[in-house]
Amino acid sequence: MKKVFAFVAMMGLLTFGVNQTINAQETEEAAAVEEVAQQDSAAVDSIAAADVEDAQEDAEISEEKKQKEGLHKTIKVKFIEGSAGFMSLVAIAMIFGLALCIERIIFLSLSEINSKKLLEDIQAALENGDVEGAKSICRETRGPVASICYQGMLRIDEGLDVVERSVVSYGSVQASNLEKNLSWITLFIAMSPSLGFLGTVIGMVQAFDDIQKAGDISPQVVAGGMKVALITTIFGIIVALILQVFYNYILSKVEALNTDMEDSSVSLLDIIMKYNLKFKK
Repeated sequence: MKKVFAFVAMMGLLTFGVNQTINAQETEEAAAVEEVAQQDSAAVDSIAAADVEDAQEDAEISEEKKQKEGLHKTIKVKFIEGSAGFMSLVAIAMIFGLALCIERIIFLSLSEINSKKLLEDIQAALENGDVEGAKSICRETRGPVASICYQGMLRIDEGLDVVERSVVSYGSVQASNLEKNLSWITLFIAMSPSLGFLGTVIGMVQAFDDIQKAGDISPQVVAGGMKVALITTIFGIIVALILQVFYNYILSKVEALNTDMEDSSVSLLDIIMKYNLKFKK
């Protein structure tokens, strides 16, 4: 009887152990499945977040395009609403003014050189008595500084006073060339707001004509003429501001070149004086 009881107890313990092992395995498998599910869920969430970010970026890009298109369209509409006659005159003034500004900027940029190196090359040639070599250096160099130096080298044998007068006279000519067309730019700067103000006056006259015809001073009657007046004024002032910025930049370059020409002229006279002392005693 005891043996039977012991056998039954042993079978019960084995069965309980097996059940615990099975339960532990099932728990581990469930945990693994849950972890995999969490990883899949996290991956899905990250993909969804990435899709949302992409969608937001696409929406922002689309919004920027719409804003750009909207700005272009708005300018076009306002240009048409501002009376084609006066707005066309303002646009023509802007086009011609910008064309002259660009031409001056290119010309002045090409006129800028390393004048210090040019004078050093001329001095090195004259120290060896090579006047023709110095002239060749001046001819092969662009810009007003080189032209002034060349004029001085042409009269190097006529005395320092003659060279000085030649350099000063030709320097004035070069300064005038630098300031070429600036008067036309100032004309377009003055014309642009003037045309805008003229459109303003005409728009006001149109508004009063509409009031007289309608016999009423309601906003609907006045709005058309007032809109033309304000739009032409705005565009005229904007064009004048743009041209004024370019004009001031051009003036700064002209002043810098004039200063460079004056300094180079003084240095050239010193170089020629040293040449005369060395080779014409």
